[in-house]
Amino acid sequence: MVTLYTASAVISMRQHVWTMGGSPDRPRVINREDGQHMAKGKPVVVVTRRLPRDIETRMMELFEARLNASDAAMSAKQIVDACEGAQVLVPTVTDRLNAGLFDELPFSLKLIANFGVGVNHIDLEAAAARKIVVTNTPGVLTDDTADMAACLLLAAPRRLVEGERLIRSGNWNGWAPTFMIGHRISAKRLGIIGMGRIGQALARRVQGFGMTVHYHNRRRLHEDIERELEATYWDDLDQMLAHMDFISINCPHTKETHHLLNADRLALLKPHAFVVNTARGEIIDEAALAQMLAEGKIAGAGLDVYEREPAIEPALLELDNVVLAPHLGSATREGRIAMGEKVIVNIKSFVDDHRPPDRVYQI
Repeated sequence: MVTLYTASAVISMRQHVWTMGGSPDRPRVINREDGQHMAKGKPVVVVTRRLPRDIETRMMELFEARLNASDAAMSAKQIVDACEGAQVLVPTVTDRLNAGLFDELPFSLKLIANFGVGVNHIDLEAAAARKIVVTNTPGVLTDDTADMAACLLLAAPRRLVEGERLIRSGNWNGWAPTFMIGHRISAKRLGIIGMGRIGQALARRVQGFGMTVHYHNRRRLHEDIERELEATYWDDLDQMLAHMDFISINCPHTKETHHLLNADRLALLKPHAFVVNTARGEIIDEAALAQMLAEGKIAGAGLDVYEREPAIEPALLELDNVVLAPHLGSATREGRIAMGEKVIVNIKSFVDDHRPPDRVYQI
């Protein structure tokens, strides 16, 4: 019997796991024995990255799961090869499922159960053309992402990371009245771009900081929600940007929001304004942002996502007035487990011939 990998331990099972061994282009499939087929009635589910061990274990129990033991991001060819004979693919934001990849996917594949709420890395038109259902995991990462946005709203203007680096360098000479002066956030105006679940959760948090909430959204919120959040709606994004002290990006990345904050819009911001992004990096023109931060035309920024992840605009790395986080928005144990549970529910619903609760429709 071959020992197989799970996130919790090395265990023995009658299921198989693909790893990044074998040839550079083809994941190595480890079976209990040659020719072993999946158990009758269990769908073959390909998982492209390591998930929380509780979720991987449950998937191994419920499905014929092919898990990524190395956790290395897969190439398009590796995804296609791993999906041979599979009915379900569980990708993450690091997997680019474009039209060309859909052309190569086996016809056995019927469901893409995305681990994450954002689906801009999936060509929904290509999926629809292949009649492949796409699901995501909304709702369960709202609080975690809103917490991260609030964290960056505090860390950037208070120069927290810059000060932490100074301490570690051994060059701090002690307190002084004019040392590392930052900006307070209380009584400041926050403009939220995208007032969905996360935007609203952030609005509730900053009320405790004494900030005034403004927002721009595709649709205006119901007046009861506006009243609860004490939020002011701006139909014109450009006008809102010019009046805010802080901007938080909380909208999805679509064709319409790509480079929504381009050089022209960034130029509308006040010189003392700060920009926070916990949504998708492609919404900001990263090069333009770096240039304006370097020139002092914008006071600072807090970023958790990047335009070409994991690559980051080199100029940003040289700046002290930007806080850079490695895409930690949903990175809590509770959040990631809840995301995995949503994936499992979506798969189970689909294979049981029910409508998955989190089906994504083309925007």
